[in-house]
Amino acid sequence: MIAAEVLPSQLRRNAPRVERTAVGVLTWNVQHASSARGVRQAAWLAERPDADVVVLSEVAGAASGDSLAQSLATHGYRVHLPDSGGRDYRVLLATRVGDLQVVSLDAAHLPHRAAGAMVSHPAGWQLGLVGLYVPSRGPRARRNVDKRAFQDAVTALLPSLSAVFPTDVPVIIAGDLNVVEPGHRPHHAVFGRWEYEFYRSFAAGGFTDIFRIHHPQRTEHSWFGRSGAGYRFDHLFCTTGHHVTVSDCRYVHDTRSAGLSDHSALSADLVWAAPTA
Repeated sequence: MIAAEVLPSQLRRNAPRVERTAVGVLTWNVQHASSARGVRQAAWLAERPDADVVVLSEVAGAASGDSLAQSLATHGYRVHLPDSGGRDYRVLLATRVGDLQVVSLDAAHLPHRAAGAMVSHPAGWQLGLVGLYVPSRGPRARRNVDKRAFQDAVTALLPSLSAVFPTDVPVIIAGDLNVVEPGHRPHHAVFGRWEYEFYRSFAAGGFTDIFRIHHPQRTEHSWFGRSGAGYRFDHLFCTTGHHVTVSDCRYVHDTRSAGLSDHSALSADLVWAAPTA
């Protein structure tokens, strides 16, 4: 049973004594933004009601990535941005609700592309958060080398997340996976079986594609290639069967139309049920 089907029955049983608390989670590939564009991106996020918890991918490894983190901090976000030594893209985690406590994931390959944290809200709820940025296929000399190694590292990591986060805390995994789901429309022949198996590894590891909970058949794309073909690269997963209701999930295309990035964002609303005093 998926998470969206579990909580409503619990709410009905406890309706007289329940207060609903919601948080918006948003993931977005920021396309290695310059310092100036990063300022605009941070301002855009700060104005979004669904950007309480943020996972940003393709954050520059150099000073412009640090500048984006600083811009978010000026808007009231607590930020975690791993160090890549300035040589590679990174993933950034941030929240403007509650505390952000970094947890070690010990990814075996490119660990700055896999970040983890616990978000703790003053209302009493907690959220485990994992941000991912899977490498692209890479240059001809290293075609798929880093991509496959990182995907293998994440696949190995997924079953161990139950030891990283408390079992009673919902966990969200978000980011740009640089792969599409099986049955993606349109079909892209460039993807191999091993890439589809990576997508399937999330379900095997106990996670559900949040967008597909709400839109089982809808065709959406978060990035478009030079030919105009669309790809659903950006994803949000949650622990399957957990006590989290995903009340809505949608792609936000304003980011592309406004020239803030070449990727659309993806956001979801998560709703907790907490007993009132």
